[in-house]
Amino acid sequence: MSTHSAAPAARLLLLDTASLYFRAYFGVKDLRQAPDGTPTNAVRGMLDMTSTLVTRFSPTHLVACWDNDWRPDFRVRAIPTYKAHRLVPGTQDKEEAPAELEAQVPIIRRALESFGVPVLGSDGYEADDVIGTLTVRHRGRGPVAVVTGDRDLFQLVDDEADVTVVYTARGGVRDAEVLRQADLQARYGVATGAAYADMAMLRGDTSDGLPGVKGIGDKTAAQLITTYGSLAGLRQAVADGDPAIKGARRTNLEAAADYLDVAPLVVHVAHDAPLPDVPLTVPRELADPATLQQLVEAYDLGSPVGRLMRALKLRPE
Repeated sequence: MSTHSAAPAARLLLLDTASLYFRAYFGVKDLRQAPDGTPTNAVRGMLDMTSTLVTRFSPTHLVACWDNDWRPDFRVRAIPTYKAHRLVPGTQDKEEAPAELEAQVPIIRRALESFGVPVLGSDGYEADDVIGTLTVRHRGRGPVAVVTGDRDLFQLVDDEADVTVVYTARGGVRDAEVLRQADLQARYGVATGAAYADMAMLRGDTSDGLPGVKGIGDKTAAQLITTYGSLAGLRQAVADGDPAIKGARRTNLEAAADYLDVAPLVVHVAHDAPLPDVPLTVPRELADPATLQQLVEAYDLGSPVGRLMRALKLRPE
């Protein structure tokens, strides 16, 4: 019998960074400004949220996942209305966001990178796709916790692979819910993350510009996916003339065929976004103490930076 013990589980914490800094911006009322007039509430909030999450989940691996492209071309080609209502009028790629937040996003990135937290994006892909790709890559190495306020990522919940979603939309980061398959079953009537994605396609999502199928809401979508096992199973039953699908429901499902052909391209997160091969381990020393010190002084970030250093068990140089 081998005396070698199994490698310790690598606990991966994936941050849906934009979801968190939007929450920080709107949730942190402290609108103090840096000496140069830049607001700092989102920066302070993002650093404090990271401290809270690191303390609660004790990850061995940590990634701030980034939207290199918040409205990727492959999704827009599939469904032109995808996130279209969030565009700055007259543009095709600029998302509406408060100027006071936009000014803070580069500072958030520089601060995280100065700590040594990997900030990973992939050109032509959203942060959700980075999260999906890293979740797949990590399978079998240990638990994955995905921190987001976005229901789209419920599709990754997978008890067998030990993937949970830390959902911030209800209780905030401090009291975020940890969702497993039983929670999807209790709340939405679907048994798996994959079934949640199928349900979401049927139901549609106005916040993402997805039309869904006329007349089908949450409950009906969940019942149909449960009955037929998957969206593919439901569509096969429609094609085969299943007599249980009749009247307006059949008409509406048939009318939505073109939409349902392309919805998976939009709703499913990528599992193969190109990402640089960099270490994802939680930093053990500051990556760039000089830059971090400059940020502390320029933006009065001593308190939140100190809290994150303690959470990460880092010592100043």
